[in-house]
Amino acid sequence: MSQERDIHPGALRWLLDGDEPSVRLFALTDLLSLPCDAPEVVATRHDVMSRGAVPRILDGQGDDGHWEGRDRFYTAKYRGTVWQLIILAELGADGADERVRRGCEAVLRDAQDRLSGGFAVDRARKEGGGLHGRVVPCLTGNMVFALVRLGLLDDARVQAAIDWLTTYARFDDGDGEAPNTLAGLAGDTEPASGWPYDAFAMCWGRHTCHMGVAKTLKGLAEIPPERRSPAVRRTLDDGTEFLLRHHVHKRSHDLAKDAKPGWKRFGFPLMYQTDALEILGLLAKLGKAGDERAGCARALVASRADAQGRWALQQTMNGRFRVDIETKGEPSRWVTLKALAALRG
Repeated sequence: MSQERDIHPGALRWLLDGDEPSVRLFALTDLLSLPCDAPEVVATRHDVMSRGAVPRILDGQGDDGHWEGRDRFYTAKYRGTVWQLIILAELGADGADERVRRGCEAVLRDAQDRLSGGFAVDRARKEGGGLHGRVVPCLTGNMVFALVRLGLLDDARVQAAIDWLTTYARFDDGDGEAPNTLAGLAGDTEPASGWPYDAFAMCWGRHTCHMGVAKTLKGLAEIPPERRSPAVRRTLDDGTEFLLRHHVHKRSHDLAKDAKPGWKRFGFPLMYQTDALEILGLLAKLGKAGDERAGCARALVASRADAQGRWALQQTMNGRFRVDIETKGEPSRWVTLKALAALRG
């Protein structure tokens, strides 16, 4: 129990004794570093599938594996299929469960572009799969995260999605005056054009969308270190440098300004959004949270703890989820769990 030494007295017990077994699962594995075959972990994984949010989400699944139908897997925010898979993965659902696997197959069948391996926000009704012209990076990163965490790393379709991220990821930080030196495509010094960049200027443009970068890293960071290809490692390195150049949540060309004020309000689950806590957690997972450029974010996260060592849920999309997660403004086990893990990384 030496892992408890950095946690406020009572905070760990609060995480372990709550009504949501998913929180207990990640407290055991992420904070106490118990192995996956430890009796407490095995028992808690069983609880995750039998009580709490996970079975309630699965109860709403259709016979075809989708929630809200085949054509609303993305547009039914945040009740459609892609969003349920993200939440199920976040909650530690068992990827071997037949219902979970059926949802994975549904999104691979109807959302993945068959030409490129990326994930699209619309279905190609004639050709099948995701619509080629509607592939976006944040969704692809989120789907890689969810599918890998749910046990599909070795699936050829998931490998194709990983290849999409490493091939097309951009980390442009151009201001029109200096050439970009952080492009995901080796040798590029100008913002990319052509497919897939032209269709979504909000994702690419002269400055790559911060949220797309975060979700790209979130997907690739889920791959175990020993399974990361040179292309994955390169993309993780480039994306990490991009985030550190921004001091996590700042404007890189004016570090006195926040990129978005909302990123200083912590929430869970974040879906396609991000915040300073999620990014710091990604850096911690990748061994980079100790970089001095992440110091402001570390201080920000640490400052939000209350006297009991708990963090509040400041940002939420409750009311739009199938199953609401915690209560805005109140101490949050999820945010507390993630803050402790990020600060210890």
